[in-house]
Amino acid sequence: MALELVIFDCDGVLVDSEPLSNGVLADMLAERGLQLTLAEARAAFQGLLLEQVRVRAESLLGEPLPDGWIEEFVRRRSAVFAAELKPVPGAAALVRAVTDAGLSVCVASQGRLRKTDRSLALTGLDGLFPQRSRFSAEQVPRGKPHPDLFLLAAERMGAAPGACAVIEDTPSGVIAATRAGMCVYGYAADSDEQALREAGATTAHSLADVGRLLLGAHQPAG
Repeated sequence: MALELVIFDCDGVLVDSEPLSNGVLADMLAERGLQLTLAEARAAFQGLLLEQVRVRAESLLGEPLPDGWIEEFVRRRSAVFAAELKPVPGAAALVRAVTDAGLSVCVASQGRLRKTDRSLALTGLDGLFPQRSRFSAEQVPRGKPHPDLFLLAAERMGAAPGACAVIEDTPSGVIAATRAGMCVYGYAADSDEQALREAGATTAHSLADVGRLLLGAHQPAG
């Protein structure tokens, strides 16, 4: 089936948010006596919903977190994003290359829609994705690694799952895409390449290389 739609994950694919988010988490856990490196925090928390972050943090700490801890995390993360968030190198160029090839694009993120909106605005990418082309796990019963979010994005964008390609940087996102019946490319510049491949992705270490693989392997419909 000819390719019609490319679905981009947001965090770690379009915006370089993962080191910032997990740095905040590591700092907040250190304040409660648990020391994690940035790499350890990323391995523990990357790709999780906020409620899953809380559960994982409590498991690592061995005790409940106080009321409002997640809200404080969101507040601190927002402040760091405002000061430091940048687009992933090559993100804008890849989106433009995909649209220039006659394909549709959208964003499907584990994060909340308002977080995606703000991240795209802070990095100057918001003009590439109209509001109708932004989707969140908060809109479906189950987030990644379940296929619900990608299937919703395909349906709303008018594309069959088999005509979709997904660009992801986490194994859970890759698994969600393969379960949705979509081909998936793993952006492995700062992720576990072996885990991405084992989950079912074709991998590359730059978004430019992702684009060459994707556009070289698929032709637009029509």
